[in-house]
Amino acid sequence: MIHSHFKYVHNPLKKWLKYRDQLINILKDIYEKYEKSPLNTKLLNVLPFWVGSILTGVVAIVYAELFAVAENINSKLFHRFGWWFLIFSIIFIVLAYQMVRRYAKYAAGSGIPQVTAAIKLSNPKDIHLVNHLLSLKIVLIKILSSIFFVLGGGAIGREGPTIQISASIFKAINDRLPEWYPRVSRKNMLVTGAAAGLAAAFNTPLGGVVFAIEELTQIHFNYFRSALLAGVIIAGFTTLQILGPYLYLGYPSLNNISFSFILSIIPIALLAGMAGSGMGAMVLKLSKLKMKFKKQIWVPIIVSVLLVSSAMLINYSTLGSGKEIIIDALFNNKTNLEWYIPFVRFFNTSISFSTGAAGGIFAPSLSLGASIGSVFSDLLHTTTNESHLLVLCGMAACLTGVTRSPFTSSIIIIEMTNTHNVIFHIMMAALIANLISSYISKESLYEQLEHNYLRQLENQ
Repeated sequence: MIHSHFKYVHNPLKKWLKYRDQLINILKDIYEKYEKSPLNTKLLNVLPFWVGSILTGVVAIVYAELFAVAENINSKLFHRFGWWFLIFSIIFIVLAYQMVRRYAKYAAGSGIPQVTAAIKLSNPKDIHLVNHLLSLKIVLIKILSSIFFVLGGGAIGREGPTIQISASIFKAINDRLPEWYPRVSRKNMLVTGAAAGLAAAFNTPLGGVVFAIEELTQIHFNYFRSALLAGVIIAGFTTLQILGPYLYLGYPSLNNISFSFILSIIPIALLAGMAGSGMGAMVLKLSKLKMKFKKQIWVPIIVSVLLVSSAMLINYSTLGSGKEIIIDALFNNKTNLEWYIPFVRFFNTSISFSTGAAGGIFAPSLSLGASIGSVFSDLLHTTTNESHLLVLCGMAACLTGVTRSPFTSSIIIIEMTNTHNVIFHIMMAALIANLISSYISKESLYEQLEHNYLRQLENQ
């Protein structure tokens, strides 16, 4: 009985391996036959990027659907059980933490610092260290840990993790290229993988390209532009083919905004930029404080208690990625957000990110900026359209405060909402935020975490 079941499970696997070997042999024959043809070499060079981009698009969609289901289950459990939800929260968040701690410690947090560290280590001397940062095991743990975390109410997002997942997929493809295959730059594969991941997560192809140039690498763009553009486009097309045309957020109304209103953007950019940079500093301080615990298992338990308490005593919107805050502010005309919500979102995101479980900070940063913009617009008694602009500028400024990537932040916001008519307003907010953030801390949260990972790897 057991033997027959074993045979049934492994027969499809054997068939798949047989087909894979046949395909590799066909490619080898083509390569050997037309080895001197420039067209053949170029085709084989870009093929791994195309395959990785298609896989990235599919995995990003599956992950996004799982994340959305987890947020929905979290909402139902919370509203049904009230304070008793704390038991579920502790179980889920402890599981999320333990998965990372026991099986893949570099799957913790967002994943973007791990990717930038891996890119820097992509040289013959240090390439063995990249396996700690990017692998198929990390893909699995990253998905499972973040899903459990959001089930427990963690104030996290999926976009940063998608970038590490995508880079891991591209690395796995690069590692499995046969010896006879034309040399494909590992560094270019990782950069393209990360950019494709961001493009698939947000449906922002231009954002993926700008992110690669501004955040991921100092390589001259000419060296990898074709592969990068192809990777981003294919990942985006894969997402569109499955989900259809869509925007990550939607089409907010932004008509009839006077030119003089641009002055109102300056204070919101300063506040949101300081909030983003301050949140990064808070995450680092809490991470250092966590190391003082003899039994660090208490950290996720304490975080669970704080998260559930804030939701019960203040508002449920303080949990999760915070996307509903953005939707309400931009499309449901709910600009009368309580003044204390930004403070609670700031705190909950900081403690969530510092637990050591998997989870991104992109979406929570956007929701924090949106909440600041919403509160500020209520104080100014702005029109609906003016409120929308302040919310968008707050989102761009806060994300810039965290990442120190003003152009990436601006392009992402513009592509998510199709708001090209206010591109200069959003970019101005991002640049102001970048300026004020540099006075708070010289390096971004991602840069400081990257340095920590590199030091840890050097000591192994």
